[in-house]
Amino acid sequence: MLDTHELGRRPGTMRREQRTVPAPEDLGTAVIGVPAGSDLRLDLRLEAVMEGILVSGSVSGRAVGECVRCLTEVVEDVDAEVQELYVYPERARVAVEDGDEDEDVRELEGDLVDLEPALRDTVVPALPFRPVCTPDCPGLCSECGARLADPENADHTHEVLDPRWAELDRVKSMFDDTKES
Repeated sequence: MLDTHELGRRPGTMRREQRTVPAPEDLGTAVIGVPAGSDLRLDLRLEAVMEGILVSGSVSGRAVGECVRCLTEVVEDVDAEVQELYVYPERARVAVEDGDEDEDVRELEGDLVDLEPALRDTVVPALPFRPVCTPDCPGLCSECGARLADPENADHTHEVLDPRWAELDRVKSMFDDTKES
């Protein structure tokens, strides 16, 4: 929560706010997110306008997740721009009465701004949709699950025998056994 009391309701008054806050729970997707309690750095500008308080600036932090190809840990720096208008309570009521049913209208809570929903709306779309440890990550072997990027798996292969030829291979091995005798 940010206190906007000192801005008053004088359009044009402005204040810069720089702070580090703990990340809220579930700030991310199923494969990558900002761990709860880790640092989010806010560099914001709060400006009083006719309708309310305009909050703009940037939010940055570090996201941790899994590579979608090989399941190793991925750490990504996140830096996103935020811009959100928090309207005065009486302005929000007027908008609803006028039939403006904009569900994204954020309302001031007294003189306080609740930034958490705006942070979610800003940070989550900035996260990679399919995070990878390296752009050329080969992933896992589809047969045995070995990580193909590991040096010991550089020449990793599997002999795949077409089941339609299995009987012929069995007959061939019978003849190979008789030659050895």
